[in-house]
Amino acid sequence: MSAIEIKTELQQMIEREKDMGVLEAIRTILQKTSLDPVLKEKLSQRALKSETDIAEGRLLGQEEIRQRTTRK
Repeated sequence: MSAIEIKTELQQMIEREKDMGVLEAIRTILQKTSLDPVLKEKLSQRALKSETDIAEGRLLGQEEIRQRTTRK
């Protein structure tokens, strides 16, 4: 699907949407992505690194996650 097709589909969906919460959430997402390109780039790089880690088998086990997230 091309960018133009996605934009057209989103515009149609937004036109039909009646839930203000959904519309405000869409607006917030779009505002945040346009406000801080540095943050967007950092998050994109982190996501790409995570994909590489997963593909290469660098994963944490359940116990390792528990140890890292448990407050001491």
